[in-house]
Formats: sequence, structure tokens, C-alpha cells
Amino acid sequence: MLSITPTSPSLRPCARPRLSDPPRPPLPVVAAAATSRRKRSEDDYHATIKSLNSKGRYTPRKSLGQHYMLNSSINEALSNVAEVEDGDVVLEIGPGTGSLTNVLIDAGATVIAIEKDPHMAMLVRDRFGYTDQLVVLQEDFTKCHIHSHLSSLLENKNSIGIKPRYAKVVSNIPFNISTDVVKQLLPMGDIFSAVVLLLQDETASRLADCSLRTSEYRPINIFVNFYSDPEYKFKVERTNFFPQPNVDAAVIKFTLKQVVDYPPVASPKSFFSMVNSAFNGKRKMLRRSLQHICPSLEIEAALKNVGLPVTARPQDLTLDDFVKLHNLITQL
Repeated sequence: MLSITPTSPSLRPCARPRLSDPPRPPLPVVAAAATSRRKRSEDDYHATIKSLNSKGRYTPRKSLGQHYMLNSSINEALSNVAEVEDGDVVLEIGPGTGSLTNVLIDAGATVIAIEKDPHMAMLVRDRFGYTDQLVVLQEDFTKCHIHSHLSSLLENKNSIGIKPRYAKVVSNIPFNISTDVVKQLLPMGDIFSAVVLLLQDETASRLADCSLRTSEYRPINIFVNFYSDPEYKFKVERTNFFPQPNVDAAVIKFTLKQVVDYPPVASPKSFFSMVNSAFNGKRKMLRRSLQHICPSLEIEAALKNVGLPVTARPQDLTLDDFVKLHNLITQL
């Protein structure tokens, strides 16, 4: 498992570069190729503090989960994982001081940045006022109509022969809205091809792992695998952020499925309602937790038909098992 740590002493708050300092060590291989194509000032600790002070506010807002990335090589790695290239349309949630935005624009992408904090939205607009590759929307992502924003932009680009049929998501998001963001984005395979997020390490590990019979196996695992193919990419140490969070982070990539590739259920809403009901009584056998849908004997018959014991519990079922069970029960 790849783990990225700070590459320079300047990432530490009290370390100030001197003329006598030795040259900085090379960036990790994952970002070296991209860095060699251009020379760009790094968004390190000093640049981040200067940027925050430029608008008269130094302290990040804890209520918004603001933790700013200090390591440019990690931003490069995020872009590389998403395979961002010239002509792409990329959604970024919570651009902060614009350190990741800088990398995405430099890769040739048009960036739609959604920022809830009006202070940071103004900062990013001012920083990239020289380019038409950035659109900043001052909105709460969990409440905005991102589908309409992105679909109209993609239609315009496609109509004039510009490449992207689908957009991508590349974001360092606040840890406290991770689940909400995932639930909102993954069903949007009609406009997004990939979602690459920097999340809390524990959350990323849990979302990428669909192992049965574990305490971490939950409805969100069924949801994630219904709409995407998740892949844990690498760990990011907490020392790469300002202010430093209490936990490490990790990068996860969701390759989104198209509607035709979703598991065959008549109604996703009905399907996930059944899954949630099953896990509400996680220690209960399904013949009990689902008996509000149909009688226990019929549930037992459906379980046998799927090839499962009548004493099965939700943590015993794969996504395919839940799909088969749902389709049998809804036909009764």
C-alpha cells in the first residue's frame, strides 16, 4: 500500500527555507512526470497561510471541516489517479485555497468548483481570475443541483466537438460530509465516469472493502458496489494538512457504472429500502427483519431459492444475493 508523506521541510509550520538549505529531495515518482512538464509554485504551508491571510482570515472553520492540503505531490497524485487530461471537465468540491484546482487547471481541465464558504469562494475566484477554465459556485454541495450544472456544460462542449462525454470528480472533501457526498455522486453515472476522493483513511478502507461477515459490512457497501467499482489507492499521512486532523486520510477511486450495468432490479428505491430494513436488525435473521414485506415462510422459501440457509443474516449476503432475494420477494 502506497503512503505519501511530506516531501519537504517547508511543510512543517516552524521550518523556514534558508539560502544555505540543501536542495529539496525529488517528488515521489507518482507526481514526478507531471511536475517535469511545468514549473509551478507549490501550495505548501507558507503559501497556504499567505493565501488565507490575503483575505483577512487566518483560522480555518472547524464547522466546515476545513483542512488544507500542503503537499503538491499529493494533488498531482489525485489528478493522476483520475487520469485528468486536456479538455476534461472536472468537478471539485471544496476547493479551499485552490491548491488542487491549480493542478487540475494546469492539466488542461475545465473545473467546476463548489464552495460553501463565501470567503474561500472569493479567494479562489481572485486567484484564478486570469483563466476561463474555472467556474466557482458558492453553494452547499449537499443541496445544490449539480446534475443540471454539469449536464448543460457537457452538452455545450459536445456540441462544438470538444472531447468529454462524461465529467470526473476530483476532490479533497471535508471528512464530515463524506457519506453524503458519496451517496449523491455515485448514482450519477450518466454524467460522471470516475469519482476520486480524499477521505478519512478508515472511511476509504470501509467503502472499498465488501468482505462478508464483518462488523464493517453495511448498507453503504451494497450501495457503493451497486453503482460503482471502488478501489483504495493510497494512504495520506495527517501531517500533510493544515490544520492537522486527528486521523490519516486516503485516496479512493470509484469507477461509475452506467445504468445498463446496474444490477437488474425493478426499482432501486425498493431494493435499497429492503437492504436498509435487513441491516436495521443486523443480528436478526432475515426471515424476521423482512417479515413486514412478506410472511416469514415466503422469505425462507426465497432464501432457499437463492441458495442460502433459512437462518441467513444480512452480513451473509453479497450484492448479487440481495438482488436475487429482492426480485423473488417482490414477485410474491
